[in-house]
Amino acid sequence: MWSTRARQPATNIATILRRLPRTTTRPTVVPWRRCYANNSQRGSEQSRSSHWLRTSLGLAGTGAAAFLAYTYATTDKAETPSDSKVKDLSQVTDPLGSEYVQHKRSLKSPGVYVWGANSHRVADPGSKEKTIKTPRRLSYFDGQVLRDLKLSDKSGAAIAENGDLIQWGKGYSESDYKPTKTLTGKNLTSLCMSSDRILALSSDGNVYSLPIARDDQCGGRKPNEKSWVPFWSGTANVSYRALQPSLKLGEKFTSIKGGLEHALLLTNYGRVFSVASSTESYPSFGQLGVPGLTWATRPKGPVDMCHEIQALKGIKITQIAAGDYHSAVLSKDGSLFTFGDNSFGQLGMEFDSSIPYCDAPTPVPIRSLYKGNIWFPKVTGIAAGGANSFFTVDAQRIVGPGENPSAVRDLDRITADTWTCGRGIWGALGTGKWTHMQDAPTKVRSLSGLFEYEERSKGLTPIRLRDISVGTTHVSAIMNNNTHVDTKPSSSLDDTKDVGFDVLWWGGNEHFQLGTGKRSNQSKPTYIHAPAEGGKEDANSEEARLQIMPRHKGKAGSRTVSMEQRVECGRHISAIYSTV
Repeated sequence: MWSTRARQPATNIATILRRLPRTTTRPTVVPWRRCYANNSQRGSEQSRSSHWLRTSLGLAGTGAAAFLAYTYATTDKAETPSDSKVKDLSQVTDPLGSEYVQHKRSLKSPGVYVWGANSHRVADPGSKEKTIKTPRRLSYFDGQVLRDLKLSDKSGAAIAENGDLIQWGKGYSESDYKPTKTLTGKNLTSLCMSSDRILALSSDGNVYSLPIARDDQCGGRKPNEKSWVPFWSGTANVSYRALQPSLKLGEKFTSIKGGLEHALLLTNYGRVFSVASSTESYPSFGQLGVPGLTWATRPKGPVDMCHEIQALKGIKITQIAAGDYHSAVLSKDGSLFTFGDNSFGQLGMEFDSSIPYCDAPTPVPIRSLYKGNIWFPKVTGIAAGGANSFFTVDAQRIVGPGENPSAVRDLDRITADTWTCGRGIWGALGTGKWTHMQDAPTKVRSLSGLFEYEERSKGLTPIRLRDISVGTTHVSAIMNNNTHVDTKPSSSLDDTKDVGFDVLWWGGNEHFQLGTGKRSNQSKPTYIHAPAEGGKEDANSEEARLQIMPRHKGKAGSRTVSMEQRVECGRHISAIYSTV
């Protein structure tokens, strides 16, 4: 999880070629008080120390001064925390710089921060506020690490560390909005939410479908369950269905993604299945990837039966993504396929008003995005949400027609780019433009072509996206820029050397879901401030830029747990949570 590159300050992740552009609405950020990767700060400290020694010792011999300097340098190294030791910042009594407040809180107690739409009591079940303007800690999850978290404007759902499903909000209960355990004992690992149902994946590859509303869970058919006690069985506490696709021997589901009416399921064999996931409406925009499949033509059997996407047979799929009404899949060789609704160009293909959707997986021509035949592009990651699609590309510089290989200075260099398509009227494309429809993939320049200097290799390395979460109208991206001075990986956090990953936000902000504290939309990636400790602002304190903590060891109750933070963008709501 940790990079072995030399530490560079988070505010200078593109120090060599370019910086992430700052919008005019970006909050004021106090520069980090940190040094570059060449140890300039340590060098200055040793220089001052040596000067003090020379002044203090005065008439002492040159040999004594050298001996003391050597002893000082050796002691400094000996005090460096080992890889297995965690620096417990919760016990530090000296004032910490604003950039270390998150470290202290993350180590002291993990939790969930939510902000955005709250009319259905999802962001803060105990508050009657219609919107939560800045990140607010959800007290129920204090000291807890989660496996997964999904949010909509009407309900929230999370998977606890032990694999139990937790739900809250008015979408779950009109009378009791607080988080409540529902589906238990299944060892769940991930989930997705449609308009009215939850699909949850267990560690053994089973997929369970249950209604979001508590009344439907209590009033629906409850299946019989086997017990660990021999010859003993009972009835489930809630109504649910176990999806039963036709899988091969040793095959199981490993990933699940969903939209408002459908879900995609990926197996460890690289096969993709699609399923209708809503009780109220059947997928009608081709997002299932089965040509001609509609409510009228569906085969006999359960409405939520799983359909293997035959057009992808023989292609090993490694990633899946789903927007509200469209789907995307990524193959092992870096090819991208999209299908479903294309009303806003979210499939990355030209919009045709006579055929506003595509019901079969269609390849997106990635090579046509790079002109001159001097690049070899390969898609490395995909994400989708609402009516938007994003994909990251590693473009390798190759010898073009008529070029002399010896004259190409950047031959084989890889440039990491981020591309997008779909609806941009709220700025969700991140391109700086307010575009109603973008049917040709366009580059997010703020997140593309970024490099940093790597101390070990003495050269440039591309800065890629670590993760991207796409909500209905807004997006968040985590940069993979975390580095440190040490030359070997570490699983611990250090209060003087390590900071988190840069995280940026853009798109719709009508419900304050960007966390800027303002309602104005953002068409370019921007930073937000870290929430104040205890929820109270200090007028005299420095404003820390919000960052995402990398994998580290921290306290979850009385236990020490390996955890990291993730970002979730939902329907007009956002969250940051600690996960195992």
